[in-house]
Amino acid sequence: MIEIEIQNETTQTQERLRFAVVPRIGEGIRLRDPAGFWASYDVLDLWYQKAEFGDVWVPYLHVRKTVGEVEQPEPGTAGGLSHGLPSALPNTIPSHLPQGAPSLATVHGEVVPFAT
Repeated sequence: MIEIEIQNETTQTQERLRFAVVPRIGEGIRLRDPAGFWASYDVLDLWYQKAEFGDVWVPYLHVRKTVGEVEQPEPGTAGGLSHGLPSALPNTIPSHLPQGAPSLATVHGEVVPFAT
């Protein structure tokens, strides 16, 4: 395991996490935000600094929340959205699909294909 210092531009925080491999610049990683929700972050920069002890180089990542990632509403407020989708979408067949074609429904904001 590789311990990496994460510098988060979105939340202006620093934390150390363990990874099996060092992510590359341009890759995306999933991190928990301060509210406890998982979100996608883009790796903006990667560099190494010599540790205070021994002859060890520590990797550092500079990350920012991925563009388009939905912000979660603050606890105790009426958000009305779940993962960026309305909380209840009708289970209808779009006009461009033939009659009898399977449609998409949502359950708690998640798309369920081929709902009957």
